[in-house]
Amino acid sequence: MDRVLKFRYFLVALLLWNCGETPKQQKTEDTPTTKTEETNSVATETEETDDAVILFFGNSLTAAYGLDTEEGFPNQIQLKIDSLGLNYTVINSGLSGETTAGGRNRLDWVLNQEVDIFVLELGANDGLRGIPLTETRANLQAMIDLVREKNPETRIVLAGMQIPPNMGMEYTTEFRNIYPELAKANDVALIPFLLEGVAGVPELNLEDGIHPTADGQKIVANTVWQVLKPILK
Repeated sequence: MDRVLKFRYFLVALLLWNCGETPKQQKTEDTPTTKTEETNSVATETEETDDAVILFFGNSLTAAYGLDTEEGFPNQIQLKIDSLGLNYTVINSGLSGETTAGGRNRLDWVLNQEVDIFVLELGANDGLRGIPLTETRANLQAMIDLVREKNPETRIVLAGMQIPPNMGMEYTTEFRNIYPELAKANDVALIPFLLEGVAGVPELNLEDGIHPTADGQKIVANTVWQVLKPILK
């Protein structure tokens, strides 16, 4: 199957501010804000496939904010899969500005299709906004539970995240610990830190200092691949 067709977008939503810029045009961070967020959902290809489905469910990191979506790590994963001749189709369900609460609200609709591997990448926006950690943990747990309720055979990968110490060291530490604790409690695979080797490196991030450049996305893809590859049949 053609690589372009194999990389389908079930939902790629672009966060809008007061103007109609695309993420590639925006140069400011969209997440830590108190303004009302509006999203513009982009209709996507839904061609039938016999391939197993890997769904990346996340925020602007998954959606490749500021870049062409093909430069994002989910598409880089698709290219790795294709190079090995494996029958998997990657679906990018990244939504810029998404919190765990927002993800929890839209997940049921996303799971209307069969998903073989579900990669959960949410929480960074919660941390940047100082959302109570009990809420973040509860939302992540609820999403894990819903995926298993829909299909107990779906394999889940949880992408760990860390945040700057803006909210204080106690909050920062507890936030970081949510991911390994949930992974252990639910017996799911864990990517210890999605932005390992990228976070804090200026040349690997856009001007906002948060979202990876195209080169940064390639490093993120390699980090994800280390955990994902052993799971693939």
